[in-house]
Amino acid sequence: MTNPLEGIRSIRDLPIDNRRVFLRVDFNVPADGKKITDDSRIRSALPTIQHALERGARVICASHFGRPKKGPDPKYSLEPCAARLAELLGKDVAFPEDCIGDAAKKVVADLRTGHACLLENLRFHPEEEKNDEAFCRQLADLADVYVDDAFGSVHRAHASVYGVAKLFRGRGCGFLLEKEIASLGKIVESPDLPYVAVLGGAKVSDKIAVVEALLERVTALVIGGAMANTFLAAQGRNMQASLVEADKLPLARTIIEKAQGKGVALLLPQDVVVATGPDAATGQIVNVDAVPAATMALDIGPKSIAEFCRHFATAKTIFWNGPMGFFEKAPFSTGTFAIARAMADAPGFTVVGGGDSAAAVYVAGAGVAEKIKHISTGGGASLELIEGKKLPGIEVLRGSEGK
Repeated sequence: MTNPLEGIRSIRDLPIDNRRVFLRVDFNVPADGKKITDDSRIRSALPTIQHALERGARVICASHFGRPKKGPDPKYSLEPCAARLAELLGKDVAFPEDCIGDAAKKVVADLRTGHACLLENLRFHPEEEKNDEAFCRQLADLADVYVDDAFGSVHRAHASVYGVAKLFRGRGCGFLLEKEIASLGKIVESPDLPYVAVLGGAKVSDKIAVVEALLERVTALVIGGAMANTFLAAQGRNMQASLVEADKLPLARTIIEKAQGKGVALLLPQDVVVATGPDAATGQIVNVDAVPAATMALDIGPKSIAEFCRHFATAKTIFWNGPMGFFEKAPFSTGTFAIARAMADAPGFTVVGGGDSAAAVYVAGAGVAEKIKHISTGGGASLELIEGKKLPGIEVLRGSEGK
């Protein structure tokens, strides 16, 4: 087995004492106007930030936030994140009005050892997403060492994730990114068997490459959520008003055949919770062969929950990405929350692949999230790793050229 962290230095081993550290974080937090509605991404960066501050580093945090279209936009300012970070650290966090130029240079020059600043939104400059060389150099000039702790961004070859990192000889990962690479790498490189993967969400088309990759490794593949409708329809069932990707029916049949050929148990719902739409106050449990006209499947039913979760008790590895239904509404959250709780109680190595699944785990009940071995902070990045892709923001950390 290859070590997924091979060639990547941890912040523990980098020469950051009393030096300027460019720390790429993921503070792309959910917000309602200027109010942060979930600060878990800021909290998840704290161990790395605090470690650097304790070693006397001057920490220059950098992040994107949202998708500003035409340069600076007050709606996408990172100022609320700087304020929240200051509260969590219990010390001032300087906040320049830009991530490059004189404002950023002055704030960094004035930083005392053991203190941090947060640069303004990197995406206020289109050069960030273009990985523009001059923009990379302006960011790199602010620091002596580069640390990436933003797993949610490592699948994009953007300036702050890729181009800037290449300019530093002293570069490596923070604690969050280190844990992500180790945990996801384990289930890609050498998963302990039996290995059960659970996929949900809306579309088969979003997860074709993931399904293909998982069929090479798993013992059982569980499919729920709206994507299960397409598989059920491919087997000839009338899913009525349910979301079905009609153009993906042949693909679904191919996947079913492939699973059979590889000896992988492909588990689909036996029963579903239906209603006329997501806004319905209640749902009705029906067999998948008897979906009433003008209704749609919005959750998996109790038989499906029992069958899916039965495989968790003996699994040594479980990976989950994608909810089992429209879990944001109470009548249709039972299946998703049941999967979360069963994973929490499972004895194997359990990994939740970010996105909606991670969000569901945090609201599935007290203590559920704490019992899951690893909850990824990056939905897109985790899926690309599971597919077996090399992610630019991770691979760039393995090199040693630069300043």
